[in-house]
Amino acid sequence: MNLLAPLRATLIAAAVAAACGPLARADQAAAAPAADGAAAEVAADEIAEVMVTARRRAEAAQDVPIAISVLDGAALESAGAFNVAKLTQLEPTLQFFSTNPRNTAVNIRGLGAPYGLTNDGIEQGVGIYVDQVYYSRIASATFDFLDVDRLEILRGPQGTLYGKNVTAGAINITTRAPSFEPEAHAELSAGDLGFVQAKGAISGALGGESLAGRLAVSYTQRDGTVRNVASGRDVNAQDNLGVRGQLLWKASDALDLTFAGDYSHQNPDCCAQIYARVGATQRPLNRQYAALTAAFNYSPPSTDAFDRLTDLDATLLAEQELGGASLRAEWKLGD
Repeated sequence: MNLLAPLRATLIAAAVAAACGPLARADQAAAAPAADGAAAEVAADEIAEVMVTARRRAEAAQDVPIAISVLDGAALESAGAFNVAKLTQLEPTLQFFSTNPRNTAVNIRGLGAPYGLTNDGIEQGVGIYVDQVYYSRIASATFDFLDVDRLEILRGPQGTLYGKNVTAGAINITTRAPSFEPEAHAELSAGDLGFVQAKGAISGALGGESLAGRLAVSYTQRDGTVRNVASGRDVNAQDNLGVRGQLLWKASDALDLTFAGDYSHQNPDCCAQIYARVGATQRPLNRQYAALTAAFNYSPPSTDAFDRLTDLDATLLAEQELGGASLRAEWKLGD
């Protein structure tokens, strides 16, 4: 080991600093105003405090002692995340599986509900809440987000505040509240495969300073991504319509009443699967896939998954209607 190497490097650095000292000091003096301006700009652009309602009250996210991820409406819209399935691209710990609305599962950190046969009666492990209202059927997780203000993903058991079906966590969605100032916005998106999505919302006071309303509408349509050679149609399409209305009544300085109603209609030509590959099982050879298809004189339309071909000769039924109403009271009782 050469023990003189650090000393030699230090002496060289000192000599360079002594030779370039005046120039360095001049550069530092010239850069000082710019540095001060940059510091002022950074101070002006400090990260805003993120408010959440993970514990049933508005508080800063830094004060919540749980693992939580927060996405505001702007972040969801910029990423094109308009449903729970799209959230998996933003949150690695969130998994979403759905071959049709009835056979849907949402997991967090690999925990939740099993994904296999139709699971209508299986207790869910990840609860979904919209404005503090629990969606008890997992099929409702396939709806499109509508006028979202923020979305919180709460990891880990949340049974203390969110009930029994939150063993793995909860997805807490808060929509934009009615405003007393006139407000309106609209959005239109288009893409390949005939994708069209339209969103709009309008809000404002409804006479006086104590009553305000808000109405939001969303519509999504997209052609199918799998070709059904039996019917000659493209399947796995999207056709979703959602409407949500809210009335806010400020009964007093301490009491707010919010009446909300929503309706969602989904009628996709869905959900078909394609041939990927075949694996051997423990069954006898005459009950393996190759023997069974030969016995019935059947062969899949393609063994290349990238052809995206299926041959379903049955009607695909995935239509569902969701709707409900809620009345929420928020009463400030003091400290």
